[in-house]
Amino acid sequence: MEATSDLKQEHQQKIKQVFAEAAKVVVGQEYMLNRLLIGLFTNGHILLEGVPGLAKTLTVNTLARILHLDFKRIQFTPDLLPADLIGTMIYNQQASKFEVKKGPVFANLILADEVNRSPAKVQSALLEAMQEKQVTIGETTFPLDKPFLVLATQNPVDQEGTYPLPEAQVDRFMMKVYVDYPSKEAELEIMRRMANMSFDSTINTLLTKEDIFQIRNEINQVSISEALEKYIIELVFATRQPKEYGLNQEAQYIQFGVSPRASINLNLAAKATAFFDGRDFVLPEDIKEVAPDVFNHRLILNYEAEADGVKARDIVRAILQKVPINT
Repeated sequence: MEATSDLKQEHQQKIKQVFAEAAKVVVGQEYMLNRLLIGLFTNGHILLEGVPGLAKTLTVNTLARILHLDFKRIQFTPDLLPADLIGTMIYNQQASKFEVKKGPVFANLILADEVNRSPAKVQSALLEAMQEKQVTIGETTFPLDKPFLVLATQNPVDQEGTYPLPEAQVDRFMMKVYVDYPSKEAELEIMRRMANMSFDSTINTLLTKEDIFQIRNEINQVSISEALEKYIIELVFATRQPKEYGLNQEAQYIQFGVSPRASINLNLAAKATAFFDGRDFVLPEDIKEVAPDVFNHRLILNYEAEADGVKARDIVRAILQKVPINT
């Protein structure tokens, strides 16, 4: 037990070192990096939304280098085909037979850049790989590499010619993370680094694949009390039956509440947050910290909300303030 405890403490220390190592290259994106690590260690995919130039690609690439994982970036465009993503059969003239050519989806970390730029058939091919962890090319099914994590990005501006992901497909992402502009101090540091080329591009590998799988097991062992489990369920039901929780004003804006995947992913994300903080038990603050990212893309609002400028994040904030924790 003591050896296991020492290994867990070592992993928790290395996770802190990951943030320091990433800071050599990326400035001011600790929040995004935290959510990416939660997804990686709980086997959940992440949807990133933010304007161009916020270091989304750089952050994912840097994380892959720190964790020594195979990284592929796929630029989604209107003319992209499913075969460009998963692979296809090609004819070998010398051998006079068809051979499988695997696509870029065969990697550990996939950055699906501007996933809403490609039509539904390409999106569905990606989402099938995310869900099934396997790909069928011709008559052969190939398991994807482990760990396998998809980080998809969406550009909130310039929506002309895009194919928005349907709600049922968006629900397959564990969290939707809004990537905001850096602070004044962070942007000043970015400007200085790039102007003087004074950043350290040497990245040290801190965790192996075996470490990642062990950390997943350690997060699974983080305890959560029955009271907090019931609190998660109350938060979920507050999105479905808001009037029963005194959310009369918010009720007029909600068309559909969150799905059962929300309760599962909120539990996992809270455990990961507790683990990152060096605890083996979940606090209410852990749940409140990750609830907006788990709920915001699953909470479907009506046209009234759009007309009044009400966002899903506003509704989630009101729910967290209103729903009590019964201990």
